Amino acid sequence: MELLFLLFLGKPLWMWLLFVAIVIALLVFDLGVLHKDDHEIGVAESLKLSAMYLTMGVLFSGFVWWQIGAEESKLYLTAFVVEKTLAMDNVFVIAMIFTYFAIPPKYQHRVLFWGILGVIVLRGLMIGLGATLVSQYSWVLYIFALFLIFTGVKMMMVGDKPLDISQNPVLRFMKRRMNVTEEIHGHDFWVRKPDPKTGKLVRFATPLFLALVMVEIVDVIFAVDSVPAVFAITSDPFIVYTSNIFAILGLRALYFALAAIIHRFHYLKYALSVLLVFIGSKIFVADLLGWEKFPASWSLGITFAILGAGVAYSLWKTKDNVPDPQISRAPSE
Repeated sequence: MELLFLLFLGKPLWMWLLFVAIVIALLVFDLGVLHKDDHEIGVAESLKLSAMYLTMGVLFSGFVWWQIGAEESKLYLTAFVVEKTLAMDNVFVIAMIFTYFAIPPKYQHRVLFWGILGVIVLRGLMIGLGATLVSQYSWVLYIFALFLIFTGVKMMMVGDKPLDISQNPVLRFMKRRMNVTEEIHGHDFWVRKPDPKTGKLVRFATPLFLALVMVEIVDVIFAVDSVPAVFAITSDPFIVYTSNIFAILGLRALYFALAAIIHRFHYLKYALSVLLVFIGSKIFVADLLGWEKFPASWSLGITFAILGAGVAYSLWKTKDNVPDPQISRAPSE
């Protein structure tokens, strides 16, 4: 039993194990019960699944309050909201990936589900590295802060650039070095087929596998912004990691409802740019005013105000917009 109370990244091991157990239980229930059979997920099912993950994520803030404290619970909620909002851009890119590879709607959940496992590992490695750097070199937080301010300003000034998935170097490398099928083979990531040259059975990657790899790459790219953003809110690795995973779980579940209306949030990126500048500037404001840290209540309130204004403005500006069918709807079989 003493092993459970050993500290790992500043928190007792039992707290980490409890979080992992909750995530595993949610994923087993998701795939093993709700989506045991491949089927197209409608808006209603997507909203219900998202509500389940959102409820668990918010309830976990109560656990943080109970075990760590009220201020830390507010920081968790702030990080949770920021991560969920920053990850919304993933929805647009993932929809483009599914369209490019012609992934049928009934298999998209399978790609997103297994993609979550990669997210859990990759985010863990990135956050572990970030936590080690912050604990050893406190000035790294200022580097993170400056990076966020620069990213926010760049996001505000640079317009949208069209994404050409076919030119992605990783995708081109896989197509050169691997056997890849042109057609979908059910929900399989790999199939065995005769080699065109030798006639022997060899393993071929399917478009589902290529889509999975691309989704993971997208998450790593977006994590470069979101992980420093959460570390600028709190340097507690437990809060950073748990808020990240709960936010991503919920957003992946919401994908099928959000993909159809993502065009309505086109102007949200301007609110996100302001939010990144705000998060990055907090550490400098606190130092300037002689505070130990920026108040968690203020941080949570300002975050909600910026995002609320961004959502309201975006919905108002796009009320007459028609969605791009190539983005909002993936092709059927």
